[in-house]
Amino acid sequence: MNENKYTVRKLFPILLLIICFACKTEKEKLLLEKIQGKEVHLKYAKGFNIKDYETYLILTINNPWPKAEKGYKFALLKDGYDANFWSTEKVRFDDIFEIPVEKTVVTSTTHIPALELLGVEHTLVGFPGTDYISSEKTRALINAESIRELGKNEGINTEVLLELQPEVVVGFGIDGNNKTFETIKKSGIPVMYNGDWVEKSPLAKAEWIKFFGALYNKTAEADSIFNSIEKEYNDAKLLASKVRKTPTILSGALHKDVWYLPSGTSPEAQLLKDANVNYLWQDVAGEGSLALSFEAVFTKGKSADIWLSPSYYNSLEALKNANEHYTEFDAFKNKTVYSFVNVTGATGGVTYYEEGTARPDLVLKDIIKVCHSELLPEYETHFFKPLK
Repeated sequence: MNENKYTVRKLFPILLLIICFACKTEKEKLLLEKIQGKEVHLKYAKGFNIKDYETYLILTINNPWPKAEKGYKFALLKDGYDANFWSTEKVRFDDIFEIPVEKTVVTSTTHIPALELLGVEHTLVGFPGTDYISSEKTRALINAESIRELGKNEGINTEVLLELQPEVVVGFGIDGNNKTFETIKKSGIPVMYNGDWVEKSPLAKAEWIKFFGALYNKTAEADSIFNSIEKEYNDAKLLASKVRKTPTILSGALHKDVWYLPSGTSPEAQLLKDANVNYLWQDVAGEGSLALSFEAVFTKGKSADIWLSPSYYNSLEALKNANEHYTEFDAFKNKTVYSFVNVTGATGGVTYYEEGTARPDLVLKDIIKVCHSELLPEYETHFFKPLK
Protein backbone atom coordinates (compact mmCIF):
# COMPACT_ATOMS: atom_id res chain seq x y z
CA MET A 1 0.00 0.00 0.00
CA ASN A 2 2.78 2.40 0.97
CA GLU A 3 4.63 1.45 -2.23
CA ASN A 4 1.55 2.38 -4.29
CA LYS A 5 1.32 5.77 -2.54
CA TYR A 6 4.99 6.40 -3.27
CA THR A 7 4.47 5.54 -6.95
CA VAL A 8 1.48 7.86 -7.23
CA ARG A 9 3.41 10.66 -5.44
CA LYS A 10 6.36 10.15 -7.79
CA LEU A 11 4.18 10.18 -10.92
CA PHE A 12 1.96 13.06 -9.77
CA PRO A 13 4.00 15.88 -11.40
CA ILE A 14 3.97 14.02 -14.72
CA LEU A 15 0.24 13.35 -14.48
CA LEU A 16 -0.38 17.00 -13.61
CA LEU A 17 1.63 18.11 -16.65
CA ILE A 18 -0.33 15.75 -18.89
CA ILE A 19 -3.65 17.00 -17.48
CA CYS A 20 -2.60 20.66 -17.89
CA PHE A 21 -1.47 20.06 -21.46
CA ALA A 22 -4.69 18.21 -22.25
CA CYS A 23 -6.74 21.01 -20.73
CA LYS A 24 -4.82 23.62 -22.69
CA THR A 25 -5.26 21.65 -25.90
CA GLU A 26 -8.97 21.21 -25.22
CA LYS A 27 -9.27 24.91 -24.43
CA GLU A 28 -7.62 25.85 -27.71
CA LYS A 29 -9.67 23.29 -29.62
CA LEU A 30 -12.74 24.84 -28.02
CA LEU A 31 -11.53 28.27 -29.12
CA LEU A 32 -11.10 27.11 -32.70
CA GLU A 33 -14.20 24.95 -33.01
CA LYS A 34 -16.88 26.32 -30.68
CA ILE A 35 -16.34 30.04 -30.16
CA GLN A 36 -17.77 32.06 -33.00
CA GLY A 37 -15.14 34.76 -33.01
CA LYS A 38 -15.90 38.35 -33.89
CA GLU A 39 -17.17 38.66 -37.44
CA VAL A 40 -15.52 41.44 -39.44
CA HIS A 41 -18.55 43.31 -40.74
CA LEU A 42 -19.13 43.15 -44.49
CA LYS A 43 -21.98 45.22 -45.89
CA TYR A 44 -21.98 44.18 -49.54
CA ALA A 45 -19.30 41.61 -50.43
CA LYS A 46 -20.42 37.97 -50.57
CA GLY A 47 -17.23 36.31 -51.78
CA PHE A 48 -15.32 36.17 -48.50
CA ASN A 49 -15.66 36.51 -44.74
CA ILE A 50 -13.30 37.14 -41.82
CA LYS A 51 -13.54 36.15 -38.16
CA ASP A 52 -11.29 37.64 -35.51
CA TYR A 53 -10.19 35.42 -32.60
CA GLU A 54 -7.81 37.97 -31.01
CA THR A 55 -4.56 36.07 -31.68
CA TYR A 56 -5.57 34.98 -35.18
CA LEU A 57 -8.00 35.62 -38.01
CA ILE A 58 -9.79 33.02 -40.10
CA LEU A 59 -10.31 34.27 -43.66
CA THR A 60 -12.61 32.21 -45.86
CA ILE A 61 -12.93 32.80 -49.61
CA ASN A 62 -16.35 31.52 -50.62
CA ASN A 63 -16.54 32.55 -54.25
CA PRO A 64 -13.13 32.87 -55.92
CA TRP A 65 -14.60 32.58 -59.44
CA PRO A 66 -18.08 32.19 -60.96
CA LYS A 67 -19.89 29.00 -59.95
CA ALA A 68 -16.96 27.88 -57.79
CA GLU A 69 -17.64 24.47 -56.22
CA LYS A 70 -15.15 24.89 -53.39
CA GLY A 71 -13.92 27.62 -51.09
CA TYR A 72 -10.61 28.26 -49.34
CA LYS A 73 -9.88 28.79 -45.67
CA PHE A 74 -6.79 30.44 -44.21
CA ALA A 75 -5.58 31.02 -40.64
CA LEU A 76 -3.74 34.32 -40.27
CA LEU A 77 -1.69 34.37 -37.08
CA LYS A 78 -1.16 37.56 -35.05
CA ASP A 79 1.28 38.29 -32.24
CA GLY A 80 0.73 35.99 -29.27
CA TYR A 81 -0.34 32.88 -31.17
CA ASP A 82 0.69 29.42 -29.90
CA ALA A 83 3.14 27.98 -32.44
CA ASN A 84 2.95 24.44 -31.02
CA PHE A 85 -0.82 24.38 -31.24
CA TRP A 86 -0.94 25.71 -34.81
CA SER A 87 1.66 23.21 -35.97
CA THR A 88 -1.01 20.52 -35.48
CA GLU A 89 -3.82 22.43 -37.23
CA LYS A 90 -2.59 22.58 -40.82
CA VAL A 91 -5.01 19.92 -42.01
CA ARG A 92 -7.92 22.23 -41.22
CA PHE A 93 -6.80 25.01 -43.54
CA ASP A 94 -5.59 25.57 -47.07
CA ASP A 95 -2.70 27.44 -45.47
CA ILE A 96 -1.52 29.12 -42.28
CA PHE A 97 0.80 32.10 -42.13
CA GLU A 98 1.72 35.05 -39.93
CA ILE A 99 0.45 38.59 -40.31
CA PRO A 100 1.13 41.36 -41.00
CA VAL A 101 2.57 40.27 -44.33
CA GLU A 102 5.93 41.87 -45.11
CA LYS A 103 6.51 40.59 -48.66
CA THR A 104 3.77 39.92 -51.17
CA VAL A 105 3.04 39.37 -54.85
CA VAL A 106 -0.30 40.45 -56.36
CA THR A 107 -1.38 39.61 -59.90
CA SER A 108 -4.00 42.18 -60.91
CA THR A 109 -3.76 45.96 -61.20
CA THR A 110 -7.07 46.10 -59.28
CA HIS A 111 -5.10 44.97 -56.21
CA ILE A 112 -2.70 47.94 -56.32
CA PRO A 113 -5.09 50.63 -54.97
CA ALA A 114 -5.89 48.55 -51.87
CA LEU A 115 -2.19 48.29 -51.03
CA GLU A 116 -1.76 52.03 -51.48
CA LEU A 117 -4.87 52.97 -49.52
CA LEU A 118 -3.58 50.85 -46.63
CA GLY A 119 -0.09 52.35 -46.97
CA VAL A 120 1.60 48.98 -47.60
CA GLU A 121 2.61 49.26 -51.27
CA HIS A 122 6.26 48.92 -50.19
CA THR A 123 5.59 45.25 -49.34
CA LEU A 124 4.94 44.43 -53.01
CA VAL A 125 8.02 42.60 -54.36
CA GLY A 126 6.77 41.27 -57.71
CA PHE A 127 4.04 41.72 -60.32
CA PRO A 128 3.28 40.14 -63.72
CA GLY A 129 3.13 42.93 -66.30
CA THR A 130 4.47 45.96 -64.43
CA ASP A 131 3.87 48.22 -67.46
CA TYR A 132 0.13 47.96 -66.79
CA ILE A 133 0.53 49.64 -63.38
CA SER A 134 -0.41 53.33 -63.59
CA SER A 135 -0.08 54.61 -60.01
CA GLU A 136 2.78 57.05 -59.59
CA LYS A 137 3.57 55.74 -56.09
CA THR A 138 3.91 52.14 -57.20
CA ARG A 139 5.64 53.11 -60.45
CA ALA A 140 8.29 54.85 -58.35
CA LEU A 141 8.92 51.53 -56.57
CA ILE A 142 9.13 49.74 -59.92
CA ASN A 143 11.61 52.32 -61.21
CA ALA A 144 13.67 51.87 -58.05
CA GLU A 145 13.73 48.10 -58.81
CA SER A 146 11.93 47.31 -55.55
CA ILE A 147 9.26 45.45 -57.54
CA ARG A 148 10.38 42.74 -59.96
CA GLU A 149 8.77 41.94 -63.30
CA LEU A 150 7.20 38.46 -63.24
CA GLY A 151 6.25 38.07 -66.89
CA LYS A 152 2.65 37.39 -67.92
CA ASN A 153 -0.27 36.47 -65.70
CA GLU A 154 -0.97 33.29 -67.68
CA GLY A 155 2.63 32.17 -67.21
CA ILE A 156 4.24 33.81 -64.19
CA ASN A 157 8.02 33.47 -64.03
CA THR A 158 8.08 31.11 -61.06
CA GLU A 159 11.87 31.07 -60.92
CA VAL A 160 11.97 34.79 -60.15
CA LEU A 161 8.97 34.56 -57.83
CA LEU A 162 10.50 31.76 -55.77
CA GLU A 163 13.71 33.75 -55.57
CA LEU A 164 11.74 36.67 -54.08
CA GLN A 165 10.15 34.37 -51.46
CA PRO A 166 6.93 36.34 -50.84
CA GLU A 167 4.91 35.32 -47.80
CA VAL A 168 1.73 35.20 -49.89
CA VAL A 169 0.66 35.45 -53.54
CA VAL A 170 -2.71 37.05 -54.26
CA GLY A 171 -4.03 35.63 -57.51
CA PHE A 172 -7.27 35.44 -59.42
CA GLY A 173 -8.66 32.62 -61.49
CA ILE A 174 -11.55 31.86 -63.79
CA ASP A 175 -11.85 28.19 -62.83
CA GLY A 176 -9.06 27.22 -60.44
CA ASN A 177 -7.01 25.39 -63.07
CA ASN A 178 -3.76 27.30 -62.90
CA LYS A 179 -0.62 25.17 -63.04
CA THR A 180 1.60 28.11 -62.09
CA PHE A 181 -0.29 28.70 -58.87
CA GLU A 182 -0.11 24.98 -58.08
CA THR A 183 3.68 25.09 -58.51
CA ILE A 184 3.88 28.10 -56.18
CA LYS A 185 1.75 26.35 -53.55
CA LYS A 186 3.88 23.22 -53.71
CA SER A 187 6.92 25.37 -52.94
CA GLY A 188 5.31 26.33 -49.61
CA ILE A 189 4.09 29.81 -50.55
CA PRO A 190 0.36 30.40 -49.89
CA VAL A 191 -1.80 31.41 -52.87
CA MET A 192 -5.03 33.26 -52.14
CA TYR A 193 -7.63 33.81 -54.86
CA ASN A 194 -9.09 37.31 -54.83
CA GLY A 195 -12.64 37.21 -56.17
CA ASP A 196 -13.49 40.93 -56.16
CA TRP A 197 -14.33 40.76 -59.87
CA VAL A 198 -17.09 38.19 -59.25
CA GLU A 199 -19.12 40.48 -56.98
CA LYS A 200 -22.48 41.81 -58.20
CA SER A 201 -22.25 45.49 -57.22
CA PRO A 202 -19.64 48.27 -57.32
CA LEU A 203 -19.54 48.67 -53.54
CA ALA A 204 -19.21 44.91 -53.05
CA LYS A 205 -16.12 44.92 -55.28
CA ALA A 206 -14.64 47.86 -53.37
CA GLU A 207 -15.22 46.14 -50.03
CA TRP A 208 -12.48 43.63 -50.88
CA ILE A 209 -10.08 46.17 -49.37
CA LYS A 210 -11.02 44.37 -46.14
CA PHE A 211 -9.48 41.19 -47.59
CA PHE A 212 -6.17 43.07 -47.84
CA GLY A 213 -6.79 44.63 -44.43
CA ALA A 214 -6.76 41.12 -42.96
CA LEU A 215 -3.41 40.25 -44.61
CA TYR A 216 -1.79 43.30 -43.04
CA ASN A 217 -3.63 43.09 -39.69
CA LYS A 218 -5.31 46.38 -40.56
CA THR A 219 -8.96 45.40 -40.42
CA ALA A 220 -9.98 48.60 -38.60
CA GLU A 221 -8.13 50.80 -41.12
CA ALA A 222 -9.65 48.92 -44.06
CA ASP A 223 -13.13 49.33 -42.57
CA SER A 224 -12.60 53.07 -42.13
CA ILE A 225 -11.32 53.51 -45.70
CA PHE A 226 -14.26 51.57 -47.13
CA ASN A 227 -16.77 53.55 -45.05
CA SER A 228 -15.37 56.75 -46.54
CA ILE A 229 -15.67 55.40 -50.12
CA GLU A 230 -19.21 54.18 -49.40
CA LYS A 231 -20.25 57.58 -48.02
CA GLU A 232 -18.87 59.41 -51.06
CA TYR A 233 -20.69 56.95 -53.32
CA ASN A 234 -24.02 57.23 -51.51
CA ASP A 235 -23.81 61.03 -51.29
CA ALA A 236 -23.29 61.18 -55.07
CA LYS A 237 -26.15 58.73 -55.62
CA LEU A 238 -28.48 60.85 -53.48
CA LEU A 239 -27.49 63.98 -55.38
CA ALA A 240 -28.25 62.31 -58.73
CA SER A 241 -31.59 60.98 -57.52
CA LYS A 242 -33.00 64.52 -57.43
CA VAL A 243 -32.74 65.25 -61.15
CA ARG A 244 -35.80 64.89 -63.33
CA LYS A 245 -34.22 64.64 -66.78
CA THR A 246 -32.55 61.27 -67.33
CA PRO A 247 -30.52 61.04 -70.55
CA THR A 248 -30.63 57.80 -72.56
CA ILE A 249 -27.40 55.81 -72.56
CA LEU A 250 -25.79 53.49 -75.12
CA SER A 251 -22.73 51.43 -74.22
CA GLY A 252 -20.18 49.05 -75.73
CA ALA A 253 -19.24 48.42 -79.35
CA LEU A 254 -18.79 45.62 -81.87
CA HIS A 255 -16.15 42.94 -81.47
CA LYS A 256 -16.03 41.14 -84.79
CA ASP A 257 -19.76 40.76 -85.50
CA VAL A 258 -21.05 40.90 -81.92
CA TRP A 259 -21.90 44.02 -79.91
CA TYR A 260 -21.06 43.49 -76.25
CA LEU A 261 -22.62 45.71 -73.60
CA PRO A 262 -23.46 45.41 -69.88
CA SER A 263 -26.51 43.43 -68.84
CA GLY A 264 -29.08 45.18 -66.67
CA THR A 265 -27.99 43.14 -63.65
CA SER A 266 -24.28 43.93 -63.96
CA PRO A 267 -22.24 46.22 -61.66
CA GLU A 268 -21.83 48.61 -64.62
CA ALA A 269 -25.61 48.87 -64.97
CA GLN A 270 -25.86 49.47 -61.22
CA LEU A 271 -23.54 52.47 -61.59
CA LEU A 272 -25.75 53.84 -64.37
CA LYS A 273 -28.87 53.29 -62.28
CA ASP A 274 -27.28 55.06 -59.30
CA ALA A 275 -26.29 57.94 -61.60
CA ASN A 276 -30.03 58.23 -62.43
CA VAL A 277 -29.77 57.77 -66.18
CA ASN A 278 -31.87 55.77 -68.60
CA TYR A 279 -29.64 52.89 -69.66
CA LEU A 280 -31.46 51.37 -72.61
CA TRP A 281 -30.76 47.77 -71.56
CA GLN A 282 -31.33 48.24 -67.83
CA ASP A 283 -34.25 45.78 -67.82
CA VAL A 284 -32.39 42.98 -69.61
CA ALA A 285 -30.98 40.51 -67.09
CA GLY A 286 -27.97 38.35 -67.82
CA GLU A 287 -24.73 36.88 -66.57
CA GLY A 288 -21.83 39.06 -67.66
CA SER A 289 -22.20 41.01 -70.91
CA LEU A 290 -25.06 40.94 -73.37
CA ALA A 291 -24.08 39.80 -76.88
CA LEU A 292 -26.24 41.47 -79.53
CA SER A 293 -26.25 42.11 -83.26
CA PHE A 294 -25.48 45.53 -84.69
CA GLU A 295 -29.05 45.78 -85.99
CA ALA A 296 -30.55 45.14 -82.53
CA VAL A 297 -28.35 47.79 -80.93
CA PHE A 298 -28.89 50.33 -83.71
CA THR A 299 -32.67 49.99 -83.58
CA LYS A 300 -32.72 50.68 -79.85
CA GLY A 301 -29.73 52.96 -79.43
CA LYS A 302 -29.59 55.14 -82.55
CA SER A 303 -31.11 58.15 -80.75
CA ALA A 304 -29.32 57.67 -77.41
CA ASP A 305 -28.17 60.96 -75.87
CA ILE A 306 -24.80 59.64 -74.65
CA TRP A 307 -22.53 56.76 -75.67
CA LEU A 308 -20.35 55.46 -72.83
CA SER A 309 -17.36 53.11 -73.09
CA PRO A 310 -17.27 52.27 -76.82
CA SER A 311 -14.85 49.38 -76.28
CA TYR A 312 -11.16 50.26 -76.74
CA TYR A 313 -11.65 53.00 -79.37
CA ASN A 314 -9.84 56.17 -78.32
CA SER A 315 -11.19 58.71 -80.82
CA LEU A 316 -14.18 59.42 -83.04
CA GLU A 317 -11.93 58.86 -86.04
CA ALA A 318 -10.98 55.41 -84.74
CA LEU A 319 -14.66 54.55 -84.34
CA LYS A 320 -15.42 55.73 -87.87
CA ASN A 321 -12.51 53.79 -89.35
CA ALA A 322 -13.59 50.63 -87.54
CA ASN A 323 -17.15 50.77 -88.85
CA GLU A 324 -18.75 53.51 -90.92
CA HIS A 325 -22.13 52.68 -89.39
CA TYR A 326 -21.00 54.04 -86.02
CA THR A 327 -21.33 57.54 -87.52
CA GLU A 328 -25.10 57.03 -87.85
CA PHE A 329 -25.65 57.12 -84.08
CA ASP A 330 -26.85 60.49 -82.74
CA ALA A 331 -24.27 60.37 -79.94
CA PHE A 332 -21.51 60.16 -82.55
CA LYS A 333 -22.99 63.05 -84.56
CA ASN A 334 -23.35 65.17 -81.41
CA LYS A 335 -19.90 64.21 -80.10
CA THR A 336 -21.31 62.89 -76.83
CA VAL A 337 -19.15 59.75 -76.78
CA TYR A 338 -17.14 59.22 -73.59
CA SER A 339 -14.48 56.68 -72.70
CA PHE A 340 -11.85 55.99 -70.03
CA VAL A 341 -9.24 54.52 -72.39
CA ASN A 342 -7.34 57.78 -72.88
CA VAL A 343 -6.47 58.23 -69.19
CA THR A 344 -3.28 56.21 -68.78
CA GLY A 345 -0.19 55.93 -66.63
CA ALA A 346 3.39 56.63 -67.67
CA THR A 347 3.79 53.25 -69.38
CA GLY A 348 0.35 53.10 -70.99
CA GLY A 349 -1.69 51.25 -68.36
CA VAL A 350 -5.35 52.37 -68.35
CA THR A 351 -6.03 54.00 -64.99
CA TYR A 352 -9.66 52.85 -64.90
CA TYR A 353 -8.66 49.19 -65.01
CA GLU A 354 -6.48 49.75 -61.96
CA GLU A 355 -8.44 52.17 -59.79
CA GLY A 356 -12.05 51.83 -60.94
CA THR A 357 -12.82 48.72 -58.87
CA ALA A 358 -11.46 50.19 -55.64
CA ARG A 359 -13.01 53.63 -56.17
CA PRO A 360 -16.59 53.26 -57.45
CA ASP A 361 -17.32 56.64 -55.88
CA LEU A 362 -15.07 58.28 -58.47
CA VAL A 363 -16.62 56.26 -61.32
CA LEU A 364 -20.11 57.27 -60.21
CA LYS A 365 -19.15 60.94 -59.95
CA ASP A 366 -17.65 60.76 -63.44
CA ILE A 367 -20.90 59.41 -64.89
CA ILE A 368 -22.93 62.02 -63.03
CA LYS A 369 -20.64 64.76 -64.35
CA VAL A 370 -21.03 63.47 -67.92
CA CYS A 371 -24.80 63.01 -67.68
CA HIS A 372 -25.82 65.75 -65.21
CA SER A 373 -22.99 68.27 -65.41
CA GLU A 374 -24.91 70.89 -63.45
CA LEU A 375 -24.83 68.74 -60.31
CA LEU A 376 -21.03 68.78 -59.96
CA PRO A 377 -19.94 72.10 -61.48
CA GLU A 378 -16.45 72.08 -59.93
CA TYR A 379 -15.72 68.39 -60.41
CA GLU A 380 -13.17 67.21 -62.99
CA THR A 381 -13.74 63.70 -64.28
CA HIS A 382 -11.18 61.17 -63.12
CA PHE A 383 -11.58 58.50 -65.80
CA PHE A 384 -14.16 59.39 -68.46
CA LYS A 385 -13.24 61.92 -71.15
CA PRO A 386 -15.04 62.83 -74.39
CA LEU A 387 -13.63 61.22 -77.51
CA LYS A 388 -12.19 63.79 -79.87
